[in-house]
Amino acid sequence: MTMHPQMLTLKNGVTMPTLGQGTWFMGESRAERKNEVAALQHGISLGLTLIDTAEMYGSGGAEEVVGEAIAGRRSEVFLVSKVLPSNASRNGTVSACERSLRRMKTEVIDLYLLHWPGSYPLEETFGALNALQHAGKIRAWGVSNFDTSDVKRAAKIDDGNNCVNQLLYNLGSRGIEWDLLPWQKERNIATMAYSPLHQTHLLKRGAMQTIAKELGITPAQLALSWLLHQKTIPIPKSSNFKRIEENRKAWDITLSPEILKKLDQAFPPPSKKVSLDIL
Repeated sequence: MTMHPQMLTLKNGVTMPTLGQGTWFMGESRAERKNEVAALQHGISLGLTLIDTAEMYGSGGAEEVVGEAIAGRRSEVFLVSKVLPSNASRNGTVSACERSLRRMKTEVIDLYLLHWPGSYPLEETFGALNALQHAGKIRAWGVSNFDTSDVKRAAKIDDGNNCVNQLLYNLGSRGIEWDLLPWQKERNIATMAYSPLHQTHLLKRGAMQTIAKELGITPAQLALSWLLHQKTIPIPKSSNFKRIEENRKAWDITLSPEILKKLDQAFPPPSKKVSLDIL
């Protein structure tokens, strides 16, 4: 019995899984490609059907890996990709999306994000995203690495269509809890958590190891389960089959109020506004 609903409904009615697989640093090495494809396919078979990628990762290489991994299984997968701010003009956004679709050999991206705030006016980018959605090339759209002031600015021009903000968020980086996370929750903007294990730095912390041992789980499962308890969507990246299996089990772990309190003591929430963490 799991406490977490494994799907979340975005405010435009599209449903997405609440735990997925990341692909940052995939697609950079020909030698690794076969293993990366197999790892993503293994995750899909276990139920980790949300795959997050971006045109930036491996300069399109990660999207090609994803394309291979989902061949013949597209209907099982919820696909997220991102447009670079340098491509996010009105026409540039449409062209970037079409390139991503070709690399992944699919006709639609389920969720398409602006990777971080750039120099093109948001009116242009959002206009293109709305047009792509209207054309059926994307099902939902959002942003990434937008701080509170950025999402407030975006809200004035997004016609309520921005469904998601993907952010660096984990036990070691909780700054968004001060004002950004509550603001998004109030408006039903989902929060995806990238680098949920802080590129494994978090797993070496004594408190993580002690609490995980006490619960009979791994530090990674503890970190992911905590993010699920915060009603966010973690997207850990791994090419290791055993770790992928462990990550999947985070869905089945319920953390008691006592454990959550211990984690707050070891990794205190913010006591003031801090600038947005970005990797």
